Amino acid sequence: MRMPSLILAVTVVVATGALLQGCTSSDPTPEDSSAGSAGVGTVTGSAPIMFAFTCRTGSGAGTETYTTYSAVWEDRRAECTAFRTTGSVLSTQQAAAVRAARGAAALDELAAGCAVRGAGAWVRPVTEARAADIAAGLLAYCPGHPEHERLREALATYRS
Repeated sequence: MRMPSLILAVTVVVATGALLQGCTSSDPTPEDSSAGSAGVGTVTGSAPIMFAFTCRTGSGAGTETYTTYSAVWEDRRAECTAFRTTGSVLSTQQAAAVRAARGAAALDELAAGCAVRGAGAWVRPVTEARAADIAAGLLAYCPGHPEHERLREALATYRS
């Protein structure tokens, strides 16, 4: 019967995709690209949280869904939401980012913030404590972001 083979093949493809989605600081996406409370579908297991992103494509109502940060960055999207696709446990990097944000942003908000490019905290000056906390969370969660250095400098300027 071909059905078990098909199920196995789909499972392998999904699992491989999930493994390839995460990153380290040398990769252009955060570790275990995922986020918190926003969710679609059933999320089970004790695997690290993973996210996908729905981003506006322009001035109309059009949206596009992405599964990696680097794909969103390549398309230079400025308005995205993150939704949990799998997992239930914060990775070490995610936990550090949430701690760094000190309550100013939840994990799903950090994930969505990490996805955008040319917008939000990545381009605004840091001028108040809440923005500094969000910047610290993004810097911890998004080490490969194309605008990481600019945000790091903005946070350092605010703190000096």
